[in-house]
Amino acid sequence: MAQILAASPTCQMRLAKPSSTPSSKLWNSVVLKQKKQSSGSKVRSFKVMALQSDNSTINRVESLLNLDTKPFTDRIIAEYIWIGGSGIDLRSKSRTLEKPVEDPSELPKWNYDGSSTGQAPGEDSEVILYPQAIFRDPFRGGNNILVICDTYTPAGEPIPTNKRARAAEIFSNKKVNEEIPWFGIEQEYTLLQPNVNWPLGWPVGAYPGPQGPYYCGVGAEKSWGRDISDAHYKACLYAGINISGTNGEVMPGQWEFQVGPSVGIEAGDHVWCARYLLERITEQAGVVLTLDPKPIEGDWNGAGCHTNYSTKSMREDGGFEVIKKAILNLSLRHMDHISAYGEGNERRLTGKHETASIDQFSWGVANRGCSIRVGRDTEKKGKGYLEDRRPASNMDPYIVTSLLAETTLLWEPTLEAEALAAQKLSLKV
Repeated sequence: MAQILAASPTCQMRLAKPSSTPSSKLWNSVVLKQKKQSSGSKVRSFKVMALQSDNSTINRVESLLNLDTKPFTDRIIAEYIWIGGSGIDLRSKSRTLEKPVEDPSELPKWNYDGSSTGQAPGEDSEVILYPQAIFRDPFRGGNNILVICDTYTPAGEPIPTNKRARAAEIFSNKKVNEEIPWFGIEQEYTLLQPNVNWPLGWPVGAYPGPQGPYYCGVGAEKSWGRDISDAHYKACLYAGINISGTNGEVMPGQWEFQVGPSVGIEAGDHVWCARYLLERITEQAGVVLTLDPKPIEGDWNGAGCHTNYSTKSMREDGGFEVIKKAILNLSLRHMDHISAYGEGNERRLTGKHETASIDQFSWGVANRGCSIRVGRDTEKKGKGYLEDRRPASNMDPYIVTSLLAETTLLWEPTLEAEALAAQKLSLKV
C-alpha cells in the first residue's frame, strides 16, 4: 500500500558529490545511504536521492494545507456537500463563516449552478442548498466543518433528485417516530486501479486466485487497500459519523464499512457523509472508488448495501411476531423495493454469490441466500431485527431506510393479500 498511497513523481536519480550536494529544499529525500569499507582502503560512501523534477513547491503547499488557523482567526471553512444529478454522485464547495457553529440552523442557505450538475435548465439554473447535518472536517481539522445539504428550487420545492425531503416526511410521521426505527447499513465498495478500471491488486487484464482467502484476509497476497479502509475508518470517527466497523470483503479489492445503529433520517446523513470522506480519501490516494453492484462479471461477488432494520416493537418481547408481519408486508411490495434499491442490481441479484433472485422474494433464518435474513439470535430470543439483503451498493440510503419504514409501519395490505402471502411464505402471523 505504500506505493499506492504515496505520490509517484518523476524522479531523477543522481550520485551526490561532497562538493555539490543539493540543499534539503531541492532534494525530496535520501532513499539510500551506504558506506562500504574494505581493509586497507578509505571509506567510500554514496547517496541516491530523489529530486522532484516538476514540483519543487510540494512541501510548502503541504505545510499550508496543515496550517492551524485557530490562533489567528475565529473564521472557519464550511464544506457544503450535496448529491448531484445522477443521484449517486457527490458535489461540494466551500465558504467562509465568521465563527464556529454547532447546529445546521445557524448556517446560511447557499446556491449552485444546477445546469452544471444535471439538476436544472440553463435558463433557470439556480438550486438552493439547505444545510441539514454538520460533521467535523478531518481534512482541514480545527473548527472547520462538513455540511450535508439537500436541494430545493428558489420557491422552496424539493428538486426531483432530493430524496431526503421525502424521507424526512416519513420519519416525522407520528407512528414512525414512536417506533424509533434503527438502521445498521453495511456499505460495500470496490477499489480500482486508475485508468484501467480494474480492481486494486489484480494483475491488469487478468485475475487473482479464486475467492476464498480474501474475506477478512490478512497478508500482502490477500488484502489490497487496507490503508484506505483504515484511513477512512479514522476519518469517520473524527468527523462524528456513527461508523461501527469495517472488513475486507469476499472479492479481493472490495471492502465494507458499517454505519449504525442510527435512528431515522440520521442513517442517511451519516452514510452520505461517510461516502464523501471515502471519495476524498481515494482521490488523495490516486485510487478509483466504485459503488457498482457488480464491478467484475463472472464468479465474483457483487457489492451490496445490506440494511439491518428494527423498530421498538421488534426489539421488545414478542418482537419476532412483529418481524414476521414486517416480512409479510415486504414480500407484497417486493418489486416496489427492487425498483428503488439501486441501478444495475439485476446483475448482482442472480441467486448466486450470497444473493436471492431479483424476481423472487424469500426469507430465512441465518440464510444469506434470501431476500430477508433473520439472525439465529433473533429467533432464539424472540426479538431483534431483520436484514434486508437486496439493496445494491449504489442505493440511496434516504430511499431505502424510509421505504422500509413506510412499508412496515404505514402501509397496510388487504386481508386477502396478506393471507395468500403468509401461506406462500409459510409465515404464521
